[in-house]
Amino acid sequence: MGATIAKLVSQGHDVLLLDMTDGEPTPLGSPEIRAKESAAAADLLGVKRVQLGLTNRRVEHTLEARHRVASVIRAHRSQVVFTPFFEDAHPDHVAVTRIVEDARFDAKLTKMTFPEVAGVREATGRGAEQPNYPRWLFYYYATHLRAVPAPSFLVDVTGFEQKKVAAMEAYHSQFVAPGKIGAQPQGRTAREWAMNAMGYWGTRIGTLYAEPFFSREPLGLTGLGEVAGLGA
Repeated sequence: MGATIAKLVSQGHDVLLLDMTDGEPTPLGSPEIRAKESAAAADLLGVKRVQLGLTNRRVEHTLEARHRVASVIRAHRSQVVFTPFFEDAHPDHVAVTRIVEDARFDAKLTKMTFPEVAGVREATGRGAEQPNYPRWLFYYYATHLRAVPAPSFLVDVTGFEQKKVAAMEAYHSQFVAPGKIGAQPQGRTAREWAMNAMGYWGTRIGTLYAEPFFSREPLGLTGLGEVAGLGA
């Protein structure tokens, strides 16, 4: 959802990225390399980032993890939270989604104190003392299943597609150094894969590029002027 992040930033939204793990181990990366890459990607998107410190490949849906995410939600005063789509072959993704779903609820509870996550006060200017309940929880698609998404809505990201690709390529050890993506027909590069995907979703709403999202809760419109491609 990198292009959507870039668009939200351009509209003045206060976006905070929460890295659940350091992403390691990987074939070509290291904790130091990944830290530099994630910082570079965040700079390209114009957002702040915080690392939660869970262990990659061993993420578990625990009370401690829930409370650490709830602490970040409180400090950021988040009104919209995005998390991976809940159907996935990647155990870490599934665990993260469960953690975030429950943390959204935990963050609103009164008479609850949560541990302060390193770097959050610097990123948000606040602590986690005050309860906060994000109005929306949306799911983005980054699955390890060869499934065709059925999104609830699409965001027109035309004009922000190159920022998404640049942020992806900032993760050089993951998306550039390996070369072609072997599972893709003709071994597409990550850039080609991302542009093709955004282009396809754009055709569904009559724009050049779009990104898909899912919601368990109904979305409301104040008029058809909000629908892409229709005037007020």
